[in-house]
Amino acid sequence: MVGFETSDDAAVYRISDDTALLLTVDFFTPIVDDPYDFGRITAANALSDIYAMGGKPLAAMNLLAFPCKMDPEVIAEVLRGGAETVIAAGAVTVGGHTIDDAEPKYGLSVLGTVRPDRVVRNSAARPGDVLFLTKPLGTGLVATAIKRGVATEVEKRAAIESMSRLNRLAAEAMIEVGVDAATDVTGFGVLGHLHEMAEASGCAAKLRTDMLPVLPGAFAYAEAGVKPGRTADVVEYARSFTEWQASSEWWDVVCDPQTSGGLLIAVRGDHADALAAALEERGELAAKVGRLFDGKPGRVTVV
Repeated sequence: MVGFETSDDAAVYRISDDTALLLTVDFFTPIVDDPYDFGRITAANALSDIYAMGGKPLAAMNLLAFPCKMDPEVIAEVLRGGAETVIAAGAVTVGGHTIDDAEPKYGLSVLGTVRPDRVVRNSAARPGDVLFLTKPLGTGLVATAIKRGVATEVEKRAAIESMSRLNRLAAEAMIEVGVDAATDVTGFGVLGHLHEMAEASGCAAKLRTDMLPVLPGAFAYAEAGVKPGRTADVVEYARSFTEWQASSEWWDVVCDPQTSGGLLIAVRGDHADALAAALEERGELAAKVGRLFDGKPGRVTVV
């Protein structure tokens, strides 16, 4: 039903009239020092693709690379963090695969299910839809500050807890209300993933910086040049489809590569209040960050 045609979050394969499988995989190198937190964050990030498609995760398999000389207790903590997050998602870890590698890496392949008529794609947004974001931006900026030893404990914990938080409740809210499209915000920043959604849906989009939620410290680190190395690549990629009307300091925030970011949801204007209420009832962020409109597909105006 869904492949990689629109850069959607998971593959969708229908196996019967009322069941489709969701399949996704994600892994990366450590983003934080604590192995348990690294496991939690990585699992939440992989599971997020299932939630972005409106599905329910069922089973996960570990993907683990590490040098054989690494302390087994460190590896065990990574796997414990991942396993506990999978359990919190209502799924099970059923195995996996390990390899010897000089640089540690961890991730999951995840299997989920969804009704074929309830798949939430990134390609079905419509002009007039309101855009919601369910987590603050800035995980890449704060993670870089952590690696450089300049982040405060408050900034560090806020970023880790945001990245570790499942998008399960946010997905429940959007399924309850009924939305047109969704995606999760990850490596191409909110600007890149909004472009993908708008282009796949044949719409243009407007992103409002005055409504964007940002993690503590993230904007200051962007201004100070404390940012991931990949940010410059995302900014260069985004210039070709962006009409810029905001302060220049926002470039590094909207193009900040996110790890386990929130859901970016497009919902009909007359359902926007219902979605906001459903998110807030579940303790989820409900930031209205923009709108879709008729225009050149994929063009994003940042104001």
